Amino acid sequence: MGDGMTETMIPTAGVRLSAELTTPPGAAGVVLFAHGSGSSRHSPRNVAVAGALQQHSLGTVLVDLLTPDEELVDEQTAELRFDIGLLSDRLVGIVDWLRSGQAGEPLPVGLFGASTGAAAALVTAAARPEDVPAVVSRGGRPDLAGPDLPEVRAATLLLVGGRDEQVLELNEQARAALGGFSELHVVPGATHLFEEPGTLEQVADEAAAWFAEHLSGTAPATRA
Repeated sequence: MGDGMTETMIPTAGVRLSAELTTPPGAAGVVLFAHGSGSSRHSPRNVAVAGALQQHSLGTVLVDLLTPDEELVDEQTAELRFDIGLLSDRLVGIVDWLRSGQAGEPLPVGLFGASTGAAAALVTAAARPEDVPAVVSRGGRPDLAGPDLPEVRAATLLLVGGRDEQVLELNEQARAALGGFSELHVVPGATHLFEEPGTLEQVADEAAAWFAEHLSGTAPATRA
């Protein structure tokens, strides 16, 4: 990947997906975003987090995980956005594409998942342990990764709003099942979408610090 932002189509799992790749000079890694249900690469929350990561010399990949035709179907049925298998298959293909060098220098890949995208990110990390050393979940549903959780070796940070009580409980249960190093951080006063002042900035700062550490090859070898 070259410097600056590039719009491209990424081939993966039999489809081609619209994406925006941004790589700052000297990037130590690239973070692939797996957005939540009903969202897209234009999600203002993910765009804001991506901008913060870029300021910390991390590349970002914002991608639509559904094709335009699938988006039209999903607007009526809301089924595809919850199809963790379909989403993770596409993420695995994107990871392979990034690591193949087709987008430039192959960098370590981190995954940032929101809502249902967090489950797809963890399934992907379990499938590609050598390529994905770090995962961050924002208000995610890691529990939906189910039997794949013990196979995850990536250092995983679970960020949950303090007022998002049901999701917090599900994250606690999922963390107990994760096979690799993990931490659960509660953002005080935040609800599910982190719309409260300052809460999304905290998410971005913690995610940037996590990826900067764990994509650099200095991650702890065992779970704390």
